[in-house]
Amino acid sequence: QVQLVESGGGLVQAGGSLRLSCAASKIISRINTMGWYRQAPGKQRESVAFISSGGTTNYADSVKGRFTISRDNAKRTVDLQMNSLKPEDTAVYYCRVTTTAFVYWGQGTQVTVSS
Repeated sequence: QVQLVESGGGLVQAGGSLRLSCAASKIISRINTMGWYRQAPGKQRESVAFISSGGTTNYADSVKGRFTISRDNAKRTVDLQMNSLKPEDTAVYYCRVTTTAFVYWGQGTQVTVSS
């Protein structure tokens, strides 16, 4: 059973930065994408950013220019560098990995941005 463990969430003031990291408990074969979703209270879960097996990145319009996703295949990690954070970025952030057959989710990490 593959587990995804997120870390790096916390409380930060508006304009600050946080770096989220997601580590897989074991090697995952045939990965398609690795990415991050978020869910704010009372809202649907939404895609924030993802990176394909070929390295192509995709960002939600709301985070373009502020967030950067990266992956380390050797370490089995995917990171999300979040800069210029805004109160509207407050949410639980989830790591997501898709393969040709499965979708794996992490447990989530809380990010709170104070104004």
